[in-house]
Amino acid sequence: MITRTTVQTSLVRWILIVAAGEIVGFAFPAVVGVSMNSSPASAPVIVTAGFIEGIILGGAQYLAMRRDLPELRPEVWVALTGGAAVVAYVCGLLPSALEPLWTTWPASLQFTALAALITAILGSIGAAQWFELRRHIRGAGWWIVGTAVAWLLGLGVFFAIAPPLWHEGQPVATAIAVGLIAGVGMAIAMAAVTGLTFRLLLNHDGALGRRRHGYQVRTTSTGR
Repeated sequence: MITRTTVQTSLVRWILIVAAGEIVGFAFPAVVGVSMNSSPASAPVIVTAGFIEGIILGGAQYLAMRRDLPELRPEVWVALTGGAAVVAYVCGLLPSALEPLWTTWPASLQFTALAALITAILGSIGAAQWFELRRHIRGAGWWIVGTAVAWLLGLGVFFAIAPPLWHEGQPVATAIAVGLIAGVGMAIAMAAVTGLTFRLLLNHDGALGRRRHGYQVRTTSTGR
């Protein structure tokens, strides 16, 4: 029987594993992004670092999920997460890369493009992971929503911490340290929300399964 203590323990375990994975993974784009800030070659290197971050995050999530979803395919989950991270980073870099172009657009078109990019950034990982998660749990579409909210909160924490502490002329090591500290806050916030989402999905899936089983038992006993 799943008790409240069991759920709380599982959630804490999820947060520890997933946050640790994201902290390690985010160190790659954080270091690259600050070190190559003014380099014209920074974009492909940052995207590559983002792919590494996604791979590490996907692996951490798999480790946190495998007890509850033993048939989850790690190679698929990790690959989907890494690919989605590339999409998110490309979308995040597009505004600065295409600034001479989009700044000439009408305000309405700028707003529409920005909304599309934000949606892609927040939803890319959850949407990609849905392709594998839907094979193992009912209502997996809510994972997309929960993951988007998780990244919205996580990025909110990051931007609340890092930009106020970054300034011109700052030593590279200090700027990297600020980014890493902000990344820790982002990772914990993201892990907490995705962990809660996953536990809710598991509980919902179990409740549906019990109701379906009860219906089958009643049907069998009545001969209908």
